[in-house]
Amino acid sequence: MDTIQRYRIGNATVTRVTELILPEVPSDFLFPDRDRTILTHDRPHWIGSENTSADGKNLALSVHSWIVQTGRHTILIDTGAGNGKSRPLNPLFHRLDTPYLERLAAAGVKPADVDFVLITHLHVDHVGWNTVHDGSRWVPTFPNARYVFSDAEYRFYADERHVQTPSAGVFADSVQPVVDAGQALLIDAENQQPVDGLTFHKSRGHSFDHLSIGLVSGGEHGLFSGDVMHHPVQVAQPGWNSVFCEFQDDARRSRLWALNFAADNRATFFSSHFPGTSAGVVERHDGGFVWIPR
Repeated sequence: MDTIQRYRIGNATVTRVTELILPEVPSDFLFPDRDRTILTHDRPHWIGSENTSADGKNLALSVHSWIVQTGRHTILIDTGAGNGKSRPLNPLFHRLDTPYLERLAAAGVKPADVDFVLITHLHVDHVGWNTVHDGSRWVPTFPNARYVFSDAEYRFYADERHVQTPSAGVFADSVQPVVDAGQALLIDAENQQPVDGLTFHKSRGHSFDHLSIGLVSGGEHGLFSGDVMHHPVQVAQPGWNSVFCEFQDDARRSRLWALNFAADNRATFFSSHFPGTSAGVVERHDGGFVWIPR
């Protein structure tokens, strides 16, 4: 498994650090409203055997973080599922033991090097490495970092009645500890720039106040989309929501916004779950969009 991928966006370096590869996610589970013919004989040319089985029954996904190094700051975007977290209602992420921090080190970054942790949303597989257990309690993994996320999202999921089953337990062990440590910066996110060159954009739908993050450096653009999309097939089928999208109509609108933003700005699209390189370019074609991996 190639766990580290590097890209340049202007003067910034962007590096993927992989936590998990999920090679066989049932397509009828991930996309309840999918048309399987789109995943078999009608599927786009960029949907290959590395991310979709020949019969369309299984899809490959990745769980990873992105590191952005600007020369002034080291920024981590999303933090995966984390080790040792109790997730009895979500066996996929229950008490994991992955070499994520070792992979981060192999990419040249130690926890103390991280200046900012930017969180697209507060679901189980995006906040897990916010914290580690010190033997008695959960403490921030990145001791010098400001953790930046949506205030509206935080307040919504602070009410456990709003937390979906896959993310049960996340708030207590991966979100609240960074707030209690005084390291959280809660923002009203529309077009805010907590770090030079990085801008938050509201992309509600997958979660209550989901954020995408735009990068501009040296005249080039990138877009970190969070869970606006889970798999490259959604580039061709933006109407397909994942089973985890909480606000269905908003999720579709945000997906179209992200595709148009990427195409308009010739932005490198940095996904949170696409397999393979996990990054690519979106172009318009024949009334829709195509995906070109980088």
